[in-house]
Amino acid sequence: MPRSKRKSYGGYLYHVLNRANGRLRIFRKAADFAAFEAILGQGQERTGMRICGYCLMGNHWHLLLWPRHDGELSEYMRWVTVTHTQRYHAARRSAGTGHIYQGRFKSFPIQGQIYYVTALRYVEANPLRAGLVTDAADWPWSSYGQHVGCAGRDTPITLSEYSTPLPENWDQLVHANLSEKDCERFQNAIRRGCPLGDTDWSEKIAAQFELESTLRPRGRPKIDLKGS
Repeated sequence: MPRSKRKSYGGYLYHVLNRANGRLRIFRKAADFAAFEAILGQGQERTGMRICGYCLMGNHWHLLLWPRHDGELSEYMRWVTVTHTQRYHAARRSAGTGHIYQGRFKSFPIQGQIYYVTALRYVEANPLRAGLVTDAADWPWSSYGQHVGCAGRDTPITLSEYSTPLPENWDQLVHANLSEKDCERFQNAIRRGCPLGDTDWSEKIAAQFELESTLRPRGRPKIDLKGS
């Protein structure tokens, strides 16, 4: 049965994620990270995609994307993942040996005016949560350095400023732990692909994107045995 076509409307902020097949490493050395950044930047030039933030990890990556037009998100991500797969196998002479990714990318819309800061904190703090660094500036493969003005290597990715500006104490916010509630909400959105926002907004967007099932409790409904 063919997969349903994913709806991707312009004007919304999206968190986009993909993981390596079998949780294996996609990026093993600096050149691997840099090659993927180059692809993200080249995709920007082709489509005009606005990238508000990103973080590349060894076996997965996070992007915060803000497309202008309907279908732009799918167009951009299709080009990025296909191009990366082709170049990955060409560099390793491994064509035909299996998939790089678990499947097609995952994404969910975010109520940007309220959750943009939370989402970007979550993305840029990934290396901190993983225990890879104690200072986010020491992880070069994310948007954090650009956001705090760290001098360092050039990156092919042009960041876009979202309509909600970042707080001046951004470095402190990224290094402070997110609340348990915010982490739980974000991780639930990643698992289920449900909209991230307040209740009314999430229900409205779920209907628009045909994501109503992602807001429903999982499992079979409990059977009322009264009177049986």
